[in-house]
Amino acid sequence: MSAESGHRPGDSIRDSSRPKALVLHGPNLNLTGRREPQIYGTTTLAEIDAALQERAAALGWDLAICQSNHEGALVDFLHAHFGNCDGIVINPGALTHYGLSLRDALAAMGVPIVEVHLSNIHARESWRHHSVVAEIARAQIAGLGWHGYLVGLEALDRLKRS
Repeated sequence: MSAESGHRPGDSIRDSSRPKALVLHGPNLNLTGRREPQIYGTTTLAEIDAALQERAAALGWDLAICQSNHEGALVDFLHAHFGNCDGIVINPGALTHYGLSLRDALAAMGVPIVEVHLSNIHARESWRHHSVVAEIARAQIAGLGWHGYLVGLEALDRLKRS
């Protein structure tokens, strides 16, 4: 922790007058743009995050973004922001179907959650159809490719302002 700023390296610093959204990317999403591009597209995760930052700035939001291939790391990220966010956009990846500790950590946050999937999980293999996050999410966006993240952020903005 820096004695001057009171912040650790990597901490998100925010203007407290602006709402804050968390964006979580689950397992294998670090390979977005390279992994099965016929399903997930060719836009990289870095490009998605840059587009999200740009849209968030235009909407007047601050973002904190986390990608991990490990459920516990995503839970830790949520816990680190407990009481300090206004909404969550999440693509849980494979954790969609069985990530119960992630689901419980999301539910504990007490803020609107928008679940996002690059592909339409309901038009794919039957095991992909069930989401443990859906029952606690305000919305689920599937099949819009990387644009679904932007739609999710815009949905959070509308929910916050209504």
